[in-house]
Amino acid sequence: MRAPIGDFDDARPAPDCLELLTEPVAAAVRGWQGAVPADQLLYVDTDPEIADTAVFVAHHGSRLLDTSANCVIVAGKRGESTTLAACVVRSATRVDVNGAVRRHLGSRKVRFAPMDTATGATGMEYGGVTPVGLPADWPVLVDATVVDTPWVLIGSGRRRGKLIVPGKAFAELPGAVVLEGLGVPVS
Repeated sequence: MRAPIGDFDDARPAPDCLELLTEPVAAAVRGWQGAVPADQLLYVDTDPEIADTAVFVAHHGSRLLDTSANCVIVAGKRGESTTLAACVVRSATRVDVNGAVRRHLGSRKVRFAPMDTATGATGMEYGGVTPVGLPADWPVLVDATVVDTPWVLIGSGRRRGKLIVPGKAFAELPGAVVLEGLGVPVS
């Protein structure tokens, strides 16, 4: 099947290719619930060497910048307590870590989680982290523009492969909170 966005000729429903996903992502797809059926989560095979957003968009076309999103893991700290959370913003923006994220988490300081923390806590590969399959008790902060995008390209949990998901599905993820202004323009 042809993907609804991008130049991907071989998009497959994610439930049909669970073996290509990390275990946390595969488990989330197997247990998927909500208004968007699981077979609308599509998997496309991609080259892991071009997984990073800038290189991926340069290879597949700049139009994907408006229909792709990044998922980054942050660590919010207040006193001795640290909260890990995911932030999902359109690729053409950056996460407002010191504003929207800090306020929402009630943290004094927020930083991007170190790579080993992000990969160890998620069970996903660096450069492929996705909000699908994150620990259920984590806040998943989603920029409102992601939810309003008909189809969104995002990581699959691995550097090889991407998921194409209806934007409205991000609002239904466990722990999801939709925030206006989470993604701010890159300056």
